Parts: sequence; C-alpha cells; structure tokens
Amino acid sequence: MTRFIHDQFAKDYLEELLTPYGEVQAARRVAGEVREIDVYFIPRQPGNISETLGLLGKFATTSALFEPFRNPAAATEICDCLLKLLEVRGDLQRQANRNNTRIQESDLPKLWILTPTASASLLSGFGANPKAGFLPGVYFMAEYLRTAIVAIHQLPIIPETLWLRIIGRGNVQKQAIDELEALSPDNPFRKAALELLYNLQQNLQFTQNQDQEDRELVMRLTPLYQQDREQATQRGIQQGERLVVENLLKVRFGELDNQLQAIIEPLLALSPEEFTPLLLQLSREELIARFC
Repeated sequence: MTRFIHDQFAKDYLEELLTPYGEVQAARRVAGEVREIDVYFIPRQPGNISETLGLLGKFATTSALFEPFRNPAAATEICDCLLKLLEVRGDLQRQANRNNTRIQESDLPKLWILTPTASASLLSGFGANPKAGFLPGVYFMAEYLRTAIVAIHQLPIIPETLWLRIIGRGNVQKQAIDELEALSPDNPFRKAALELLYNLQQNLQFTQNQDQEDRELVMRLTPLYQQDREQATQRGIQQGERLVVENLLKVRFGELDNQLQAIIEPLLALSPEEFTPLLLQLSREELIARFC
C-alpha cells in the first residue's frame, strides 16, 4: 500500500518541479493495453532549467518520459517502460505521416527510469553504461533506444542532484530533506517540495502496516511540518496586524502616502496593545514625528 503512496508522491513532485518549464502530462495513456506514462514532459524554451533543477533540469531540456520507482526497478518493469517509449514514438510517427512531415531523431522523447538502486547485472542486461559528461549513477542504453537508468543512490551528494535524491529512499532521502530544509526560503521550489513531502507524511501517518523506513520518514518530517505550520501561523498573525494598522491609518487620514507608509514597519514593532491606542489618539503629525 505505501509503495503506491510513494509513487504518487514522486509523480506529483516531478510534475510540480517541471510545470514552470513546459507541458507536463501526468499519467498519459498510450496505445495497446492500458498503460500510463508516469510523467510526460514537453519543454518550452530551455531557459535556466538546468541551473535551477540541476541534473533533473538537464534531463528535461528535451521531451522526456519520467518513470520513478520506489523500489528498485526489475527487468520486467524496465521492459514495460521501454514499451511505453516505443508506443509514444510510434504515435508521433503516425502523426507525422498524417501531416506529411518528418520527425528528426533528436525530436523524439528520452526515457529516464528513476530507481533507487540498480544492480550491475541489471545494467549489463540492458547494455546500460556511464556516459562522458554525466555524473556517476546515470547509465545509458544504446543510442537509438534514447533511454537511461538513473540509480539515485549512486548519485553524488551535491546540490546538482538534490532534486532527484528527494525521491530516493532511506538515508539518501533523509539527507536530501536536510539539504532541502537548509535552502533559502526564497528558493522557488523549496516550498513546493516541502508541501508535497508534508502530504506524503500525512498519508503515511494514517496508513496501516508501515515499514521501519516509512516510520523513520514520518518521524523526520513531523517536526519540520510542525515548524512550518507554526511559521505559517505567525505569518498570518503578522499579516493581520499589518492590515489593522493600514486600515486604521486609512480611516483616520485617507490615502496612505509615502510618509504614512514609512511609519507602518516601526508601528508593527510594537504589540497590538501598544500601537492601537497610538493610532487612535495621535495626530498625523505626531505619528510621523514619533515613528519616522
């Protein structure tokens, strides 16, 4: 049961990170038997995706199929992923034939199989090998297959791999969560990733038959979740106090000009019990003289 919870988290997580850079089709169905691609990504302009998302961004500079696995991907599962890729390729070729156009090999999507680990025998069986210019842990099949197996637990622990290690498991994932927490609050993906991790924590918390790894993940995320909720509550209080100050100033003095705007922050340094009577009793000139 928990594997499906983790799988859904990985799909939602990849969709959240990739959406700003292109079209994401999650759970896209393909021809043949009922099969669904976990995440099908079609980029817009490449922009700075590799700068913001590191190795994941490098994978997403071209059209891509992402197939994340909670448990190590088995040979039969990798074959199923390859079948999805070939069906997509066939669908694109049929569209090109109908439109009397030609598809370039470079325009076809690449398949990235994201698995926590991959044995040497599995990699050998698919002819998957490291490639110059890529970090350790990324193994490419033959060129025309346009497929790579990414062994997440073999990726080096560097900022460039953080966004992939988040969907690892065990100590690899916990280390990545520590790094995520340490990122600047201004990072555009920190908040989104944490929110999805909180959802994962809540889903796991109320699931029976958790394994030890899931229990440890819940324990790791619980204080982080509580801290985030407390900070959100405090932000809400601060926003409410600002609104009170602004409204009182508007009621008494009309439009908030530059001089009145300048005294808002100093007023907010006081408690509501302190700033409320001042706003009600002091004149405009007295407030500006006291707080500017």
